[in-house]
Amino acid sequence: MKGIIRGNESAVAVRRDGSHRPKKREIRRCSICMRRTWFSSIPLMEPEGVPEPRQEWTLCKRCHQSLLVQMRRSPIRSPLRLRIAMGLVAAERSPHAYAPSRAPLSDRSWIIIIAWGFAIAMILHLILIVMLAYVAGH
Repeated sequence: MKGIIRGNESAVAVRRDGSHRPKKREIRRCSICMRRTWFSSIPLMEPEGVPEPRQEWTLCKRCHQSLLVQMRRSPIRSPLRLRIAMGLVAAERSPHAYAPSRAPLSDRSWIIIIAWGFAIAMILHLILIVMLAYVAGH
């Protein structure tokens, strides 16, 4: 009776190191533009001396380049320089910065569209092959 807790006993979750579950790769997205970063993610953490809480970001190469340009342009030399430049870059590059005319399609929607496209293409090719076989037979 593993799952039953009696009286004042506390339940402790035990994780086995030798579990046979395949580890799922964590999908990292850029903190600004929300694109997948795959292998080129650039982690950033605010320096010491900024007001708490210190923030962390993961950027793609494009947003990182924009951040570096913004940092070079900035006349501010305080520890808040990174946070200010990050805000300016996010205001330009964030998908929420400008209201789109319609909502962008999610990854799931794209997968469904591609799957339907493959299915329709297979059916059209099958029809073409059957028609060619029929014409060649007569």
